[in-house]
Amino acid sequence: MLPGRAAVDRMRLVAVPSLPANKGTGPGVITPDGCAVEFYAMLSAGPEPEIVHAACGRAPSTILELGAGTGRISSALATLGHFVVAVDESPEMLAHVRHAETVRARIEGLRLGRRFGVVLLPSYLINAPDAQLRDAFLQTCAQHVSPAGCVIIQQHSPAWFANAAVWERESNGMIMRLTDVQRPGPDLVSATAEYEAEGRTWTHSFTVMRLNEVDLCSSLLAAGLRFDRYLSSDQEWVCARPDAHRQPGRQGEAPR
Repeated sequence: MLPGRAAVDRMRLVAVPSLPANKGTGPGVITPDGCAVEFYAMLSAGPEPEIVHAACGRAPSTILELGAGTGRISSALATLGHFVVAVDESPEMLAHVRHAETVRARIEGLRLGRRFGVVLLPSYLINAPDAQLRDAFLQTCAQHVSPAGCVIIQQHSPAWFANAAVWERESNGMIMRLTDVQRPGPDLVSATAEYEAEGRTWTHSFTVMRLNEVDLCSSLLAAGLRFDRYLSSDQEWVCARPDAHRQPGRQGEAPR
């Protein structure tokens, strides 16, 4: 069932303009959204590339990763045989990307004039509390995905929002904590992530907003996309496809 106009209005009203911006601290370069370049350069790819690879049918595809950071996902996907373009606004982040084409740009202003079999929006960017920013992210996805392609989105799962609390864990010599967890409004979680590694400490304070399935489908439809399926049982990974009846114009775009 398609969500109604009231659902779209409710979603936009929840975005609270007085929320503090994401910010980070620690040694080295900190990006405008609060991410520490030196810390992210230390991280391994994790399970994300395999999830995307499986969604591609394990066959080579053209992939556009938005907000690629140091290329943890992009570089791994390239080694799996995909042609990958990694986009990020931070040149310091992009300097760490390997085996992929890099483009320095903000996601919301990206206009490559090219289409891709897969557009990837990872790192919980869809959970930005700013409705206009979310809309812009999804518009960029819609404008760069091929008509037969898909958009893969990583969101915080419903369980994460329900259970968000202070925790600490250690992995591969790194200590990671979630502290100062607050709920400043409906469907909102604010917290500070702390990372310790090799005698250095970084923090990243952020606020995210939960999108239920109705809200998510509304946002997708507004961008010319439609919900297709979840790629993981916890609903963290979402697959969307172009909606032929609502797609924005693609003048001047050349397929890859």
